[in-house]
Amino acid sequence: MNPERFRNSSAGRVIRVGQGETAYWAFVPYPLPPRLVMDPRLVCQLSEADRALGELAGLGRTMPNPHLLIRPFLRREAVLSSRIEGTRAEITDLYSYEARQLALPGFQPRESEADVREVYNYVRALEYGLERLKTLPVSLRLIRELHERLMEGVRGEQATPGEFRRSQNWIGPPTCTLNEAIFVPPPVEEMHQALEAFEKYLHSADEHPPLIRLAFIHYQFEAIHPFLGGNGRIGRLLISLLLVNWGLLPSPLLYLSAFFERHRDSYYDLLLKVSEPWQEWVRFFLEGVASQSRDAIVRAKRLQDLQAEWRQRIQRERIGVLTIRLMEELFFSPVFSPPEVAKRLRVSHQAVMQSIRKLEQGGILQEITGRQRHRLYAALDILSLLDERELT
Repeated sequence: MNPERFRNSSAGRVIRVGQGETAYWAFVPYPLPPRLVMDPRLVCQLSEADRALGELAGLGRTMPNPHLLIRPFLRREAVLSSRIEGTRAEITDLYSYEARQLALPGFQPRESEADVREVYNYVRALEYGLERLKTLPVSLRLIRELHERLMEGVRGEQATPGEFRRSQNWIGPPTCTLNEAIFVPPPVEEMHQALEAFEKYLHSADEHPPLIRLAFIHYQFEAIHPFLGGNGRIGRLLISLLLVNWGLLPSPLLYLSAFFERHRDSYYDLLLKVSEPWQEWVRFFLEGVASQSRDAIVRAKRLQDLQAEWRQRIQRERIGVLTIRLMEELFFSPVFSPPEVAKRLRVSHQAVMQSIRKLEQGGILQEITGRQRHRLYAALDILSLLDERELT
C-alpha cells in the first residue's frame, strides 16, 4: 500500500507494521464521528434524501400489505449486493434456487450454482438480522452472527465465519502482496480497538442527522474490514438493518446496493478517497438514499398496479378462490414448484395444477424449465419489474 495516498487523510492515519523486508503500511481509521462541514450543497442533499425517504416510509405505513414489497425488494438487494462482489446470479436464479431447495429435500447445488448460494445466504442473513433486531440491537455480536450465516457453505467458508479476523487482510488485484495492495486495513490489535470504538458510536447519541451517521458507519466498517471475507456485503446489509432499527423505515424497503452497483467505480474510489473523504462520500451516500427511495416508490406502485390489473382480469373470468390465492402468492414467490405451493396453500397437487393452468391461459404464469418433472413456474412480469435496472 502506498502510504502517500493516505498521508493527509482526515479519516485515519497510516502506520508502519513490522520490520525489515516484511514490513508494510496499514490504515487505521479515526474514531467516529469526524468533523463534517455542513455546506449549503450538503444541506440541500440531506433535505432531498430525507424527503424521499419520508415518502417511502409513508408508503410503507399505508400499504395494506407491505410484504408485497418486502420479500421481492430484499431479494433484489441480495442479488445486487452480491453482484458488486463479482457474482453472476440473476433474481430468477435466486427464486428458482429457493423453489428447488424447498421442493427437493436433500438437494445439493451444482458447482455452477455457487454464485446463487452466495446470494441465497445474503437473503438468509438479512432475514435473520431483521428478526434478531427484536431481541438484540445492531452490535458486534449481531454482526458476527450475520457473517456466520452469510459465509456458511460458500466460497470463503474457510475464512472463519462469524469470527473477526486473527490475521492481516488486504485489498488489491488477485495474487498481489501486502506492499502491492491498494488498501491495507488496520492490523488485528488496532482492528479490535477500532471495533470497540465503532460499537460505542453505534449506541451513542450524536448531533449528526441519522442519514449522515449511516454514511459514517458504512465507511468506517469498510475501513476496519474486520472479516477475512464478506466485508462489503455485511457493510451494505448493516445499512438496511439500521434504517429499520432506528425507525427511519417501518419495514425494510430501502436498499442502496443498486445505486452502489450502478456507480461501482465511484463507490470504491470514494471509499478510498484521501482528500476530504467525508464531504464527498456523504454527498454520494445521500444521493444514493434519495435515488433508491424514489426508485423503490416507483417500483412499489408498479407492483401494486400489476396486482390490481391481475385481480380485475381474474374477476372478469370468474375464476375460483384458490386461483386468486395463487395469484396473490406470486408476489411472495414469483418462481415456484407445484409441490411447494400446494404445501404452502394446504391444498392438493391436482387443485394447484388446475389453478396453474388457468393462470397460464390468462398470461400470468409460464413454465420455465421445459421439463416433465420438477417443473418450475414463473410470473415473468414480476421478475421483469424487479430486474429492471432503474425506474426513476
